Amino acid sequence: MGAVLGLAATAGIVAFLAAGDRSGGHAAVGDIRPTWVEVKWLLPADVWSAGKAFKCRTADCGGEVTLYLRAKIGFCNCTTGVADDEELERLADLHLLGGKHSADGPGWPITVAWMKGRSRSYSVAGASPDGKSALILAFNDRCDAIVGTAIVSHDRPAAVEQTIIDFLNGDVVLKWAQTTLGL
Repeated sequence: MGAVLGLAATAGIVAFLAAGDRSGGHAAVGDIRPTWVEVKWLLPADVWSAGKAFKCRTADCGGEVTLYLRAKIGFCNCTTGVADDEELERLADLHLLGGKHSADGPGWPITVAWMKGRSRSYSVAGASPDGKSALILAFNDRCDAIVGTAIVSHDRPAAVEQTIIDFLNGDVVLKWAQTTLGL
């Protein structure tokens, strides 16, 4: 009797897991990753060239996120890197968003591959219709910086930061960074 109950319980668990698995049985829960798609650079032009832009849909990121990345060669503090909010603000592309913006609080340190940097969240008013907030990230290799501007559709940009950091640490961005920085 105990063996029959154990077998029935096992069958029930397998059926439950199979019903919830939409991946065809190939991905474990921890293997699911947000999908980032390269899109056209839509921010206004300035003295720095356009970089790469990527979009993550609401279903994948908990809100629509558009991430703009570009290199600023020779523009980072060569001694300290992006070590404080003042340097982050100097590198940031907030002026491209238009409208008014205000920091939600102090920034915090981040690591992208071998590079150190900083991240800070902002509330944005009067910006593009795609975003209510922004997350600014900058990290450097010696005197060269990569600056990220994430426009987020909701008012909790820090909630998507780890998803963005994970993407920045992926092959697509790291290969681009190495090529762009001449490494």
